[in-house]
Amino acid sequence: MTATLAAPLPSEILPDGLPVSLIEALAEGRVVPYLGPRVLAQAPDYPVPATPEALVALLTAKSSVPHKIRTRLTQSAQYIENFKHRKTLVGLMNEAFAAPPSPSPLHMALAGYGFPLIVDAWYDDAMSAALAAEAGNESWGQVQGLAQSEHFGTWTGWYDAASQAVPDYRPDWKTILYKPIGAHAPAGNYLVSDSDYVEVLTEIDIQTPIPAEVQRLRSGRNFLFIGCRFNDQLPRAFARQIMKRSSDRHWAVLPDELTRMETRFLAEQGIERIPLSLEQFVPALLKYLRQV
Repeated sequence: MTATLAAPLPSEILPDGLPVSLIEALAEGRVVPYLGPRVLAQAPDYPVPATPEALVALLTAKSSVPHKIRTRLTQSAQYIENFKHRKTLVGLMNEAFAAPPSPSPLHMALAGYGFPLIVDAWYDDAMSAALAAEAGNESWGQVQGLAQSEHFGTWTGWYDAASQAVPDYRPDWKTILYKPIGAHAPAGNYLVSDSDYVEVLTEIDIQTPIPAEVQRLRSGRNFLFIGCRFNDQLPRAFARQIMKRSSDRHWAVLPDELTRMETRFLAEQGIERIPLSLEQFVPALLKYLRQV
């Protein structure tokens, strides 16, 4: 018998549109921000792709790819990797994200708030730049997903605030920035091709690719998804596994009409939809964060 899906009961909503339950969780230190690529659009200057669609357009403009897959990021990346070599794909990704975006007010506020864990599911360097500016040189570190084609048998790489590779997290770090699909800085680590994701998805259900410290920090916490969409199986799969064994209530800022699979995903995972645009949501959140 199939269980009936039920979306989480909506919270009481404040006049600015924020759920009371979110504010309460923030006050209790239980929130994990989970950033998607669309957060970049809040920055005053973002000279790098801010959506998968923009990224695949850039890649295919610089490398010939069959027309039928030119709008599909992972398939186009796989074609480039197969026929032009992995180094070509990494070079194109490095070029795409080389220009440093200016951190947005949201990035800066998150960096200064002192969240123990921030998840950033895009390749840009804005969140790490904000942490470097706000959190101090020694009080944070990051962990990134690694492609098995380049790091066979090693799922993650750790880096300190000086962008130096380190063997593991350091207990004195106040914040861990988790980049599950890699990042431009400091080492050009990218999960972007079909084969990259196949390797990870064969193991992610048993949590092998997710760092133990991330698993520890998510326990009992509530995720806040900002700038994400769940209209593709890959972001759903990563979000589902990263938030596993956390808590039973989360939020997602989703102003657009949801697909059937997005609606189902939210209900399955206990995610309450916040139907605000980022232009509405971010000022309201920043007002609260600055009061604390």
